[in-house]
Amino acid sequence: MSGLTHFDAQGQAHMVDVSGKAVTHRIAKAEGRIRMERATLELVKSGTAKKGDVLGVARIAGIMAAKRTSELIPLCHPVPLTRVAVEFEVDESRSAVFCAATAETLGVTGVEMEALTAVQMALLTIYDMCKAVDRGMVMDGIRLLEKQGGKSGSWHAPTPEHGS
Repeated sequence: MSGLTHFDAQGQAHMVDVSGKAVTHRIAKAEGRIRMERATLELVKSGTAKKGDVLGVARIAGIMAAKRTSELIPLCHPVPLTRVAVEFEVDESRSAVFCAATAETLGVTGVEMEALTAVQMALLTIYDMCKAVDRGMVMDGIRLLEKQGGKSGSWHAPTPEHGS
């Protein structure tokens, strides 16, 4: 299991020991999208969906999810987040809503999972709020865009999928 830090020498899952790591400013950015029927996108844009302001509720859901990542993913450390931002862009040509999330901390472990969790939960919330009119929505392209901080330094996705 070499290279996989969540397994010990015997191949048993464990929580990684981060006690020896330095506190640094850590940032992670993630993105994803949800594709839908054009009529559904119009409801989202207009704010007239039956359940209300879809993107406003989805933004709060993404932020809340980032704060609870360690409760959702078994081996994640609880991270004291200093900032979470969730942004949306409506792309009419693709009949999609793009979501970008940024998570930050001053800590000993990264916030990649928090950014990814924020994106996924924001997109799931859009699905939940619009499923009454469009059960065929598709979430895809969920990925880490970049991370900064820590011993391994910065990492950037090779090519952006959506101008982020």
